[in-house]
Amino acid sequence: MLNVPTARIFPGGIIFFVILFMSGCATLQTDRVRATAGAFPRPVELATVPFYPQEEYQCGPAALATALNWSGVPVTPEQLVSQVYLPERQGSLQLEMIGAARRHGRVPYVLRPELESLFAEVASGNPVLVLQNLSFWWYPKWHYAVVVGFDLPGDRIVLRSGREQRHDIPIELFERTWRRSRYWAMVVLPPDQLPFTAEEIPYVQAVAPLERIARWPEAQTAYAAALKHWPKSLGARMGLGNSRYALGDVTGSEEEFRRAAQEHPEAAAAFNNLAQALADQKKWSQAQAAARHAVELGGPQIETYRDTLKQIETRSEQNAAQ
Repeated sequence: MLNVPTARIFPGGIIFFVILFMSGCATLQTDRVRATAGAFPRPVELATVPFYPQEEYQCGPAALATALNWSGVPVTPEQLVSQVYLPERQGSLQLEMIGAARRHGRVPYVLRPELESLFAEVASGNPVLVLQNLSFWWYPKWHYAVVVGFDLPGDRIVLRSGREQRHDIPIELFERTWRRSRYWAMVVLPPDQLPFTAEEIPYVQAVAPLERIARWPEAQTAYAAALKHWPKSLGARMGLGNSRYALGDVTGSEEEFRRAAQEHPEAAAAFNNLAQALADQKKWSQAQAAARHAVELGGPQIETYRDTLKQIETRSEQNAAQ
């Protein structure tokens, strides 16, 4: 018989026990996935994914180095320590991991919090970086690892983890540790390669920060790849136009913004950016028409559109006076 301390002696004891009991009995995704084992009938293992044994508290740099090297970026965990490791936390936060991947010209894509997405990426050839809690929710021991294989009928999953190149454990055990991070996982890919489970808006949002750090060639490549998959994507079309403009291809940017305006006539930003590209080529009448239309459409950025129109009108007058 289980001897549970009474509330009189340990006021939080019964509540604490109930919380643990409820947590332990919560439905696992593994139960659902087992019912569809036929979707992945054979074992999958990405044997060529590199391995870097982690130093103490530095699983983040080791796991990220694994993902980056697989994607074609030659970098060591030691080189990543200053970018992702936080000494005061004795570890790395997800934002640092994501940011470091972008600084190396890669697209970090966070997956849906589900085993199916994780298995689909690995089955398509993409290792998946995951965050686990190897201890308890109330006393966490956070740990990054890279999933490189699984055997659904055999109930096994394989990770590059810690000092083990091939950490082979039951899927349910893995899920219990992964669930404590709210199933956080990401793939780190070259900009010309989309994740197998990519969705349009989340993917474009994953690419957009490349613009903020001036990784314009990679942003251009990633947006172009997205448009092959989602030809009508306004976000990807605008991003490609911005990238070409930043790289000095004003004619190319005009083409992208013009297409965005044609395919999305309600998108004021497309007309505003088209006006800028036209003005830079001294196509004054077209530029003013596009800028005026952006103002007419309005929206939250209407002041920006008004400034664009005013600047174009001023530049046009100065050009005519010369």
